Amino acid sequence: MKMKKKLSENILDKFSIDFLRTQVLKNAYGNDDTVIAALDPRILIVWYLFMGLVPWFVNNLWFLMACFILVLVTTKLARVAGLVLLLFVIGVFTQTGYLLVVSLFFGGNASTVVSLLILTLKVATCSLASITVFSGLDPDRLSNGLMWYGCPERLSFSISYAYRVLPMLMGEFQNILLSFRMRGNPPEHETFAGKVKYLFYQVKVIMHAFYPLMLNTAKRSRTTVEALEIKGYRYAAVNKAVKKMKFSTLKVTYNDLLFLAVSFLWISLSVLASTLA
Repeated sequence: MKMKKKLSENILDKFSIDFLRTQVLKNAYGNDDTVIAALDPRILIVWYLFMGLVPWFVNNLWFLMACFILVLVTTKLARVAGLVLLLFVIGVFTQTGYLLVVSLFFGGNASTVVSLLILTLKVATCSLASITVFSGLDPDRLSNGLMWYGCPERLSFSISYAYRVLPMLMGEFQNILLSFRMRGNPPEHETFAGKVKYLFYQVKVIMHAFYPLMLNTAKRSRTTVEALEIKGYRYAAVNKAVKKMKFSTLKVTYNDLLFLAVSFLWISLSVLASTLA
């Protein structure tokens, strides 16, 4: 009994705000030495548009299975954080996976299972493609790739800034929770009833922390905007010389062409297999 209690406490200690922040930072900034991160962002954006849109318009099982296997391999190459993969599994299961399980246990025929499997593969493929691209690209390279395709500068910067504001949000949220913990009086959680009360107490604290979190973040955002204006952000965003400097880091290499060739070959073989099946 003591061993189970100690194990549960260790799990709860590891699953903290620090752990969540570490996982987010690792997913956004800690994958710069992977195969996917070395690819040109323009190539990855084109690849993502194909893998994120085309599966929704195709209902062939073999084609969708091939696309899913491809994005599964790229996700492995991108070294996605474990927390992100856990959220992916939970999200896919809550959207379509449970319907597949229910149909298997409550008399669903083969056509029902195949239809739900197709829907599940579509959701999983598009989700894994998004995870691969956004885990393999840091904010600056993603913003430069979008700007090269003609995306508005403010939109590109907004996406990049959203990456950078995540650690700040989580750090601010942790500080607010610590302040509530110092001033609060949590219920005893030795018994089962106490654990339930403690769970409701934690949910209540999180709800109360929402407003100061938004207020403090708005204050910091204003400071960030003022600093950007002082440094001439608006002028630099439309200046051709600055854009040329940003785009000079974008280079299509042999690895990029090899990545596209392997993806195209795999998809072509899946189309051939689906026509012969």
